[in-house]
Amino acid sequence: MTETLAPEQTVLTPTLRKRARGLVFWAVIALFALAIALITIGLTGTSQDAVRLSPDSPAPAGARGVVQVLRSQGVTVAVTSSLAETRTAAAISGPESTTILVRDTESLLDGAQLRSLGGLSSNVILLEPGFRQLNTLAPGVAQAGSLDSDVVLSADCALPVVQRAGTVSGGGHGYRLVPASADTGSETPTSITTACLSSGDGSDGGTDTGSDSGSESGGATAGTGDVYSLVRVVTGESAVTVLGASDALTNETIVTRGNAALALGVLGERASLIWYVPSLADVAAVSPPTLAELSPDWVVPTALLVFIVAIAAAFWRGRRFGPLVIENLPVVVRASETMEGRARLYQRSSARSRALDALRVGAIGRLATACGLPRTASVEEIVQAVASISGRPLDQVRTLLLDARPTSDRELIRLSDALLELETAVAAQR
Repeated sequence: MTETLAPEQTVLTPTLRKRARGLVFWAVIALFALAIALITIGLTGTSQDAVRLSPDSPAPAGARGVVQVLRSQGVTVAVTSSLAETRTAAAISGPESTTILVRDTESLLDGAQLRSLGGLSSNVILLEPGFRQLNTLAPGVAQAGSLDSDVVLSADCALPVVQRAGTVSGGGHGYRLVPASADTGSETPTSITTACLSSGDGSDGGTDTGSDSGSESGGATAGTGDVYSLVRVVTGESAVTVLGASDALTNETIVTRGNAALALGVLGERASLIWYVPSLADVAAVSPPTLAELSPDWVVPTALLVFIVAIAAAFWRGRRFGPLVIENLPVVVRASETMEGRARLYQRSSARSRALDALRVGAIGRLATACGLPRTASVEEIVQAVASISGRPLDQVRTLLLDARPTSDRELIRLSDALLELETAVAAQR
């Protein structure tokens, strides 16, 4: 009487609990990523539009408040980001009714582009201008560094917009009056420079000065150490205003002191204001020469000829592979050593299913022979024959030969022993 294996209830389909356990790790990772995203949005969400003095930004450092107030006072405000857009907007309102405010902190505009602004409007405001802008449009004004935001600037010149403001916040940039360069031409129109909102670094306050072409110092009588936050240069019927008191235009300080009066007076002098912030669209697309442009004309034909010659030489002199040659190994490896080596590889990679499948292949072949089945018999036919001969349940034999999957080394050994016992039982019945 042969001993039979008790049928086991093997569940191959993962249960809900097992799936939930597998998803716990990914759920924790997803929650952690979501928390990081929420923290990042919370820290940076309020500062994404906080571009300083941006006319569309409602942040404390933006200037949307000034734009809204100007529009409520009947001033048409157009925000542009390229010189082409600025030309279009200026053509609609006309040069005599338009004020162009330029804030080019990256110095994207070249001299020709800056000079073209004078043809679009007779009233140009340079907000925190750099060296190139000053040298092109206001050559008698030079940069003097940043100003402390705690400084309060008082009205110290005859400009009505400054007189109405009274006091202004001093944060921003300061500028000095310097002798204008006379190398731009022999006939330069007479200009009048008015310097206002002195920070107290000089000997006196704002000064109205007249400068003629060829004068050595531009006619300025202010001390060389005077630093101003507003300088207006009037040449003929055109005016260029250098505005360094930029903190007075921000949403955070526009309602303090006389900042609003200064902003409305300087920016709202005319019926239309174009707030121009240059972008990369204004930068001339000058790319370095390509390799084809740098190469002589004979390079491409020569390279093509060399390529064709190389292909022809490869077909002419290239060796073709012959038939495969069977080479005898210098040593003979025993089958047991190969089996042990493969078993170690399976064990090292924990490939229990592959190891069991290798045992099953051999066992099914031997069982087919023991049952007298031909080589063309299918696995189902072998399973049915083995179950009939051994007297074991069909599902038990199928599970052992096909379906069971080991989850541990102990279970792999148990299944291997069960295969051996099944072969022994079949052989005993034959």
